[in-house]
Amino acid sequence: MSARLILLLILSLANIGHAADFKIPETDDGLPGQGTLRRQGWFQNLWQKRRSSWARQVQQDQQALVFLGDSITQGWGDKMGNSFPGVKVANRGISGDTTRGVLIRLEEDVLALNPSGVVILIGTNDLEEKDSAESIAGNLKLIIAKLKAHNAKMPIILSQVMPSSASKRRPAPAIREINKQCFAVVKGDPQITVVDTWTLFANAQGDAKKPEFPDLLHPNKIGYAKWASALRPILATHGFLETEPDSHQLEPGFTSLFNGRDLTGWGFRARKTFKPTATFDGRKASHDNRYVAINGRLVVTTPPEGRRVQQLWTTREFPKDFILKLEFRATPNADSGVFIRKPQLQCRDYILAGPWKDLKNYKPQEWNEMVVTVKGGVAHCTCNGDVLNEAMKVPATGPIGLEGDRGQMEYRRIRIKSLK
Repeated sequence: MSARLILLLILSLANIGHAADFKIPETDDGLPGQGTLRRQGWFQNLWQKRRSSWARQVQQDQQALVFLGDSITQGWGDKMGNSFPGVKVANRGISGDTTRGVLIRLEEDVLALNPSGVVILIGTNDLEEKDSAESIAGNLKLIIAKLKAHNAKMPIILSQVMPSSASKRRPAPAIREINKQCFAVVKGDPQITVVDTWTLFANAQGDAKKPEFPDLLHPNKIGYAKWASALRPILATHGFLETEPDSHQLEPGFTSLFNGRDLTGWGFRARKTFKPTATFDGRKASHDNRYVAINGRLVVTTPPEGRRVQQLWTTREFPKDFILKLEFRATPNADSGVFIRKPQLQCRDYILAGPWKDLKNYKPQEWNEMVVTVKGGVAHCTCNGDVLNEAMKVPATGPIGLEGDRGQMEYRRIRIKSLK
């Protein structure tokens, strides 16, 4: 027997051994979690094949950003479609998997990698198996607990179960209930960021849209591109992307209101009296970490409780006529606002959150420019050239404010120019 044949035989036997290690238990006895663990032949073969392959990649995938889920995750490809340049990623999706399956394989497939972060999307197949929203959320709770026990500082990003269709045994009301129950599990946990991928993809009836989900279950390139765009701002906040300072240069006559490094010149004010209650000069974050300066971006972070209305104000007031320019970026369905001397101009993920859902030039999950021109107590406001408010009345003087409410909002290049 040749040396080459012997080597191939050894490798073949090793692979058989790996596959045997990852055989799905024949019964649920003693297994953690509840609900369905699939055992169909095709699923067992895929489970063993992918997991035995991953077992040989544990060292090379150390400290990767792990994407954990089912066929939607698997279908994105090993490099997640090269959607996150410069980020070491590891795809740990298995087509057909359920929350219970993920829980059972978590230790070897994810924790063994000592991940730098985990992006989770799971639950749609549980619904096909008619598992309850309570059991799905219960399994998620156990998954989250294991991730947090492994690393209490590791970012965990939870994508909501995406819409599908009743024709796929995944009706909209049932998916809404799953997302509701799962949010209740993670609500208030600052280690977890929930991304509203339900609203991002649902049509008016709450179902998937064929241009993004041709089979009403799995996204195509358009769908994956939208998912990637929804994740990028969150990944940037956690230091995976956009790690270099902003290189923007001020136009002549403009003064920067945000230095890009810290919150100097900004603070909190009492809502009733409007008097300053805290200033953050020289600090990178507000005392509650809701407002954070990161590489030229003033980030209004996602509130762990889902919604929390707050305002950050300039310590200066602006009695003269002026032009205010800034850029903003919103995660799906995010809600915020820009205050002009006190009155609020809605600043949101306009297409999903309104009130201006028909803007022609708004770019979802990308940077958009807002320009506010104040003359004689009236503000003219635009977004990428589209008029938001042609004549908003404002007081004779007052500060500039940024609101936080729902989702993550980012602001950058905040600058002002006095008009004569």
